[in-house]
This record gives sequence, C-alpha cells and structure tokens, in this order.
Amino acid sequence: MLALILTILSAPLLLLAAALLKLSSRGPLLSRRESAGLGGKRFHLYGLRLSAGETPAGRIETFVERWRLHTLPRLWNVLRGEMFFVGPRAERPEFVEALTERIPFYRQRQRVKPGLTGWAQINMPSDKPEDTLRRLEYDLYYLKNRSRGLDTYILLHTLRELLVSRGA
Repeated sequence: MLALILTILSAPLLLLAAALLKLSSRGPLLSRRESAGLGGKRFHLYGLRLSAGETPAGRIETFVERWRLHTLPRLWNVLRGEMFFVGPRAERPEFVEALTERIPFYRQRQRVKPGLTGWAQINMPSDKPEDTLRRLEYDLYYLKNRSRGLDTYILLHTLRELLVSRGA
C-alpha cells in the first residue's frame, strides 16, 4: 500500500526527471536490468537511463542522480512484489553465480527480496567490487537482525541522507 501511495505522490517528480532526461539526451528513457531476487528468481529492475558526461546533459543527469530520481521506477518493482523497501541490494544473476562460488554464505542474501535501500547501502555507499565481502557482512547482519525497528531506522537514515545531504 505504501508503494502505491509513494508511486502516486512521486509521479510528478518522475515526470519531471523523465522530461529533463528526454530533453537532454537521445535514446530510450527507461532502463531495464535483469536481477536476481528472492531465491534467485530473475526479474527486471527498472530505472531511468543515465548516460553521464561533462555536458549540459551531464549536469541534468547529475541532478537526477543526486536526488535519486532515476530510481523512482523501482517502485514498480515493489508494487509487483519483486522487491521490498529494505533488503540487500539487487544484483545481476551472473554476479550472484560468480560470487556464490567464491564467497561462503553469499547465497544467504537471497533469503529475502532485494530492497530499494538496505543496511549495507547506508553503511557502505561506495560501490567498489573490492567491497563485496564487507557489504555481505552488512547484509548478513541485516538478515540476522531483521525487524520493523531496523527497517524503520534504515528508511529514516536513507531519507535523511537524501534530504540533508542532497543525495550525496
């Protein structure tokens, strides 16, 4: 129900972001990436396409990215029941397979649906491949201590970072 309310409330922001991106670049507006969800089930993760660059279009995309407007289509994934608001980050199936072979307990992340935000995301905002083990530690901590209180903390922290730090 919350996802539906947020989808309706964020529709003007989504339209603004889509219009800005469409005016600043060519090509498809919506991106779709195959991801592994609960139990390894594959689904398409939606978002607005960003191409980045040091152009006027790049500045628009930086604005859209800073405010995380490009992730608003992921509310559709929540509405479809493929994701939760809070959980481990959605990963590409080929990464999951490769990391499962190399890292013990990596598959445990798939015991819950991926989330729009999560314990690892708020504690390790960088996305470097060498941080995979550390992010896994945060994900396993989340799985072990999952509760409404922890979910609320993660959501409030994410909202605070978005508003106070302007998405930085």
